[in-house]
Amino acid sequence: MITTTTRQHSLRSHLPGRRAPRAASSVEHQAMLAARLTARDKWLLALLHEHRVLTTAQIQDAAFPSGRSTRQRLRELYLWRVVSRFQPFRQLGSAPMHYVLGPAGAAVLAAEHGLEVTELGYRHDRAMGIAHNQRLAHTAGVNDFFTSLVARARHTPADGPETLAAWWSESRCARHFGDLVIPDGYGRWRTRGQGTPRETEWFLEFDTGTESLAKVGRKLIGYARLTEATGIATPVLVWLPTARREAGARTALARIHSGLDDPRTVPVATAAADLLDPTAPRPSPAEAVWLPLTSARAERADRADPRYSLADLPAAWPGLAPPANPAEPDAPEAEGEGSDAAAASPYRLPPPNPMPPPATPNRLARNER
Repeated sequence: MITTTTRQHSLRSHLPGRRAPRAASSVEHQAMLAARLTARDKWLLALLHEHRVLTTAQIQDAAFPSGRSTRQRLRELYLWRVVSRFQPFRQLGSAPMHYVLGPAGAAVLAAEHGLEVTELGYRHDRAMGIAHNQRLAHTAGVNDFFTSLVARARHTPADGPETLAAWWSESRCARHFGDLVIPDGYGRWRTRGQGTPRETEWFLEFDTGTESLAKVGRKLIGYARLTEATGIATPVLVWLPTARREAGARTALARIHSGLDDPRTVPVATAAADLLDPTAPRPSPAEAVWLPLTSARAERADRADPRYSLADLPAAWPGLAPPANPAEPDAPEAEGEGSDAAAASPYRLPPPNPMPPPATPNRLARNER
């Protein structure tokens, strides 16, 4: 006969045949992870810390060869508390699994940089809070934009004609430029052709169709102020959900753009997601879908299609200066390290390389393949 005492004791004890779970930050758990985490795993931790949340498909695009290997490795990382996950509610169908940095992953990332977890500004409840954030779809959409570029670059030759050279999150952009404008992201696309490598840099404005078009247009005023303050004209790329939405946005953008003191200092181009070729192996914003708000018409006189690929886009603005050294835009954070404000703020890690590390040639790292 099972007594009440026995039942209560069973409820309080661990399940039979199972060890008590190790704390994510315990010495034993960290020692176990040291033998199991690959360079790609650690790169993924830095990516999650920078960009907050990634879906299964985005992680596959960024680093894995197949859906099966992605799910298998993410399950292991989840069981080790390296990542945490949630699945948002949908009225129809099921949403993909979303992943954020887990407690053990934060401990590993902090240790790699000689820091305490608190110095990263990481808290597990805050990391999981994105699950209920009204901007979840927007954040996931921005990350999808960039991971599709990573996927395209990963499947070019090793010495590769194309690569995503930089990818900054909205929060990093806000720390640098937030007093003037807050882009949804910053990127650099590098193309290696027969001659000198070319780079296209841009600030991203990712539109989900929920903002008024007038508000979308007014953002150009902030970019004009940023150009005036820095002396650097950086293209603004506006990504919209549909071609119909793009047509309306271009009218709103043109109205504000023409009223700027010097419209040439704010190069603008638009594109729509439904312009991507659905038959392409890996559709991405690198395709010829970008339509400049103003451009040198002579550059396209020999072509019926007025849209540019991401690599060719700078040709729309012949007077545009080439991108500066990639390390230079990050200088404001380094300059503030000795200030009182910096001491009170979490330590800012450098932006992770958008491209994953090469696969580890080791049988123990079989999941790298």
